[in-house]
Order: sequence, then structure tokens, then C-alpha cells
Amino acid sequence: MAGRIAKELDEARRWDGARDVRPLDGNVRRWTGLLLPNNPPYNEGAFRFELSFSSHHPLEPPRATLCTPIYHPGVDPEGRVCQLLTTHEHWAPATRAIQVLQDLLQLLDSPDPQRVLRLDLAQELQEHPEKFWHRAEEHTRLHAEPRPDPPGP
Repeated sequence: MAGRIAKELDEARRWDGARDVRPLDGNVRRWTGLLLPNNPPYNEGAFRFELSFSSHHPLEPPRATLCTPIYHPGVDPEGRVCQLLTTHEHWAPATRAIQVLQDLLQLLDSPDPQRVLRLDLAQELQEHPEKFWHRAEEHTRLHAEPRPDPPGP
């Protein structure tokens, strides 16, 4: 299945929602890259991710981790992500890695109260949204990586 993963890596490299997608330490089963959120406040930075594929891929889902700290109810302090696509009950072997990355970007762009790993932040977002967005903006400014320039023509 390494051939499938390599083909999916090429697809992910062409996607405009991420930059610098590449194997981590030369291992095609571990990717790293920068996600580029579209919506404030997260669109003020880039967020490094890691995608790990088991030796049983595509029968098992990859594991997505956010390496850049983020103030977000769907991402815990260790970078684990509340992502339905990567749970065994929602995974289908035909699902491609690009779909996992697109789903992760959607989660960052639109925090979902149904996909929560940090109840304190979900509660803050619901009860004090202005405070949540201010803190998320400050956290992004302090921790996110600089956004890379768009690719040339």
C-alpha cells in the first residue's frame, strides 16, 4: 500500500489548503505539512500537522495530530483532533488522505460543538464568544507558524 500512500501524497501536495506536505524523516507513512485555515482568527497563521498511516492502511484510518498549539475546542493540548473520518466507525478504505486533511481544515475553520475535546473551550465559545475569539486570536498570534507565500504560477 506504500504506492497508494505515495500517490495520495502527490495529491495532497497539489491541494491549496496546505503547504510543504512531505514525508517526515523520509517515511512515506508519516507526513508533515502546514494547514492554512481560511477563517479568522486561525487564518492569521499556519498550523503544522502530522498524518501517520499504519501498516494496515487503508483498512485502518490514519492518525492526524496538530503539532502547532491552537486555542480550539476540537483539538486537545497534545494535538489530538476530534475528527470523525479517522474513527474506525466512520472510516472507509476508499477514503483518501486528502479528505482527512480537508476535514481537518474544515474543523479548524468552523469549530463544531459536536466535535469537542476541550469542554472548557466549547463552553467558553457558546457562553462568551467574544472572549473565546479574542483568546483564539491572541493564541494564534503567539503560537502559529507564519503563513507561507502562495505558490507561484
